[in-house]
Amino acid sequence: MTLVAIGACYIDTILTVPHYPGEDEKLRSSSLCRRRGGNCPNTLEVLGQLLQHGPRTEGSMLNLISVLPSLSSVSSNKIQEGLGILVDIKNCIYREQFSEPASSYIIMSQASGSRTIVNYNELPEMTRDEFASAIEPFHAASEVPWFHFEGRAPGVTIECIHHIRSRFPEALVSVEVEKPGRLGLQKLAEAGDVVIYSKGWAQSNGYTTAEECLRKQMPQTRRASLLCCTWGDEGAAALEPKTGNFAHIPAHTSEQIVDTIGAGDTFIAGLLYGLIYRSKDWDFPRRLEFANHLAGLKVTQEGFKDLHKVFRLGPY
Repeated sequence: MTLVAIGACYIDTILTVPHYPGEDEKLRSSSLCRRRGGNCPNTLEVLGQLLQHGPRTEGSMLNLISVLPSLSSVSSNKIQEGLGILVDIKNCIYREQFSEPASSYIIMSQASGSRTIVNYNELPEMTRDEFASAIEPFHAASEVPWFHFEGRAPGVTIECIHHIRSRFPEALVSVEVEKPGRLGLQKLAEAGDVVIYSKGWAQSNGYTTAEECLRKQMPQTRRASLLCCTWGDEGAAALEPKTGNFAHIPAHTSEQIVDTIGAGDTFIAGLLYGLIYRSKDWDFPRRLEFANHLAGLKVTQEGFKDLHKVFRLGPY
């Protein structure tokens, strides 16, 4: 199965500090880390590990569509290296007049465990026509791809989904509904076959639990076959609108939390792995359990290295 993930790619600079600094305060960082980030690139990196080390991976293809600087730039080369051998970026949209990718500056507070993120991106956003050109090579493939959207720039994203529906009528589309206050995410949810809501978005819309979010979203997402909502240390919930089946899985937090950056992206990697590559031998509670276990494992370590060890820790 071919998976095409569409979203922004960042270079993250992460500063770990004892507490979040006040205005005009001078503070010494205890550590500094630079690594590639972005929702979809993170998800694909983890999926690449799962496909490389897990069962039932024959013929799997992972593709990123993102706006990147020049194809020959040092940044684009490093992004490809960091994604692993199973992730293809040849269909990305390259801005040849730019040499620097989008950047995120993240302050991690040891006192609260919170993270504060400041983004900078001078690359012009993807257009619907550019997206249509980028995915055209997949039309000649023998398999219909699965398309996954970050939920960025909802106005353009909904146009891209409409294009998929006309050009790839049998394709499945999953969408992330994550950022609180971002206009247009509800329309993306209504257009998706699989919808993943964040706790932040749910709370900003008045929902007090993951289950409440899913049950109240169900009448508005008539196309969806699966709705999922993550709720931090309270785990995650999933609902199949067409059957009414519901499951809630507690969070895996048995070890000390080290790094929460990318935990949601890791959860989505686990969920997509279960939906796309283990559809015949896992029911949806098992897929949810695997995604939760994988995300729980991620927060106990820095970065995404060797998360495929989850296969040794559970009945997967």
